[in-house]
Amino acid sequence: MAAQDVLGQTARLASSSALLQVLFRVVTFGLNAFTLRYLSRELIGVVNVRLTLLYSTVVFLAREAFRRACLSGSAKRNWTKTINLLWLTVPLGVFWSLILGLVWLHLLEVPDPSVVPHYQAGVVAFGLAAIIELLGEPFWVLAQAHLFVRLKVIAESLSVVSKCILTVTLVILYPHWGLYIFSLAQLLYVSVLVMCYVIYFVMFLGSPEATKKSFPVARVKALLPSFVEDETFVNWKEARLTWSFFKQSFLKQILTEGERYVMTFLNVLNFGDQGVYDIVNNLGSLVARFIFSPIEESFYVFFAKVLERGKTVKDQKQDDVAMAANVLELLLKLVLLIGLTITVFGYAYSQLALDIYGGSMLSSGTGPDLLRCYSLYVLFLAVNGVTECFTSALMCKEEVDRYNFVMLALSFIFLCISYFLTHWYGSVGFILANCFNMGIRIAHSTHYIYHFFRDSTHRPLMGLLPSPALLLVYIISAVVTAFSEVLLCCDKGWMARLIHISTGALCLAATLVTMFYSETKLVHFVRSQ
Repeated sequence: MAAQDVLGQTARLASSSALLQVLFRVVTFGLNAFTLRYLSRELIGVVNVRLTLLYSTVVFLAREAFRRACLSGSAKRNWTKTINLLWLTVPLGVFWSLILGLVWLHLLEVPDPSVVPHYQAGVVAFGLAAIIELLGEPFWVLAQAHLFVRLKVIAESLSVVSKCILTVTLVILYPHWGLYIFSLAQLLYVSVLVMCYVIYFVMFLGSPEATKKSFPVARVKALLPSFVEDETFVNWKEARLTWSFFKQSFLKQILTEGERYVMTFLNVLNFGDQGVYDIVNNLGSLVARFIFSPIEESFYVFFAKVLERGKTVKDQKQDDVAMAANVLELLLKLVLLIGLTITVFGYAYSQLALDIYGGSMLSSGTGPDLLRCYSLYVLFLAVNGVTECFTSALMCKEEVDRYNFVMLALSFIFLCISYFLTHWYGSVGFILANCFNMGIRIAHSTHYIYHFFRDSTHRPLMGLLPSPALLLVYIISAVVTAFSEVLLCCDKGWMARLIHISTGALCLAATLVTMFYSETKLVHFVRSQ
């Protein structure tokens, strides 16, 4: 497949994934607002922090390394061996579910049954849900490698909608069920997700469309583990790369979910405070989740297909290098401007957003400061997502192994900083520690990108420099909206709030107009995709 075709399909995958994440996050956003009125914040804290951490840890440790390794390189490969390798995620998931389930049940603080009933059942259900989701991993990787955009959108949309319908129904009818509600909803979510992929491939394989596309898998039976006579069970090159990524993924999970591990294992916040933190965190991460994550996931596939892992810039096809450098520069510019916009306007509108969303429970205390810090953190998330997806797609096994040592040191430092900053600044300390963590990871990735392109004429890191005119407009907007918040928000009535909102809308409009005229290359890239 030509690089230009890959870029076009990758852009469609990213946009579709972004729309999917919008749906997922908006529904979750509304669901939190709804459940706040029926359930205690302690219950929400246990579900959204403790149990979700168990589920995400099992899934991440069992599959992340396999995804990275099996999506690298061309889609033309021995898919029998790749599928065999991917099925190893299931026993690995069972192993992690058992080990971590015992930790969650016997080593961690157990919530008060009168406040959070059925905790033990919740741990078992979320661990089982992780194993069920891993049963669909070979199907997911096969679909992702061949850029099946529509399948992913339909499968995840149906699963999210099913989960939310069941949650709302049970919360209204049986609020006393406690964690049974969220356990059943999570099991339904993963079951619908896996079944969508299975049903699609059962119908697709052997069809005229599959034949027309020369799809590498001909029968459904070929999607199951199988031995080939006189050949190894797996591709050992992929297996070794998987092991390297596994060591990295273990550390990356600590860095990604570090604050939840600190909350869970060190008890620096009670379950109620954890619930408030998670609600504010979900609000602050809306854009990060539904824009940055799909971009990182989709363009990782693009860079891995267009450039060859482990080769220097001189050994690559120069046309592909030029395209990759151009796309990287524009992606950096895109996420930088999105991050700057959120940072500038998030500072002045955090308290208002929390007051509208959750009332005084969220807008008083540390809630507004937490969301303001998160607005800054979004900027770090934006840049790190793109730089890290490029380096992950290009690093050879030896470079991945070296990076693992860096991540190990960073993990230890991050957890120590999180612990101390939380004792000094409360939940805000988690966000400050995350900013430090992302800053170090950005420095490493940009160093790698600089050295990779050093012997070429391309300078994609120039995408991290916005135009002077746009930078000036950002500064003016930050000052104007900050004064507007002091004068008009948030206890001076709805008329003052509307004036504050209108002030922000005018500043945002001025920012977007300046962006349109000063960043013409970026505008053309976005419109052409």
